[in-house]
Amino acid sequence: MATTTDTQDQKAVKKEFDELVNMTATQLKKWLGPDESKSVGQKQNGDTESTGHKSGERIVSLLGKKAAEYTDDDYAHMRKVISYIKRHSAQEPKESRESNWEYSLKNWGHDPNKR
Repeated sequence: MATTTDTQDQKAVKKEFDELVNMTATQLKKWLGPDESKSVGQKQNGDTESTGHKSGERIVSLLGKKAAEYTDDDYAHMRKVISYIKRHSAQEPKESRESNWEYSLKNWGHDPNKR
């Protein structure tokens, strides 16, 4: 059973997730198709798909859900997305257009060109 504190935390996480993930599910799904999105990010244990690309697919799924359908694992992933976007955004290079930095952020649902 969720406590009031849990519910407040979940609302705060969802609010911040919605502020930072500035791509729609359609935009993100379209972005994840081209080679540029697949060319960046770390790959774990011999995977052919990067962590960020997998996260993007998960974000598309999250964007298609209603808040009442979110699981604890969904909220955990939202926290991971929030942390990544904040950390990676702070590392903006001088030449950010069409860079690995931009592509990586877009894999995580954040288009830095939508400021």
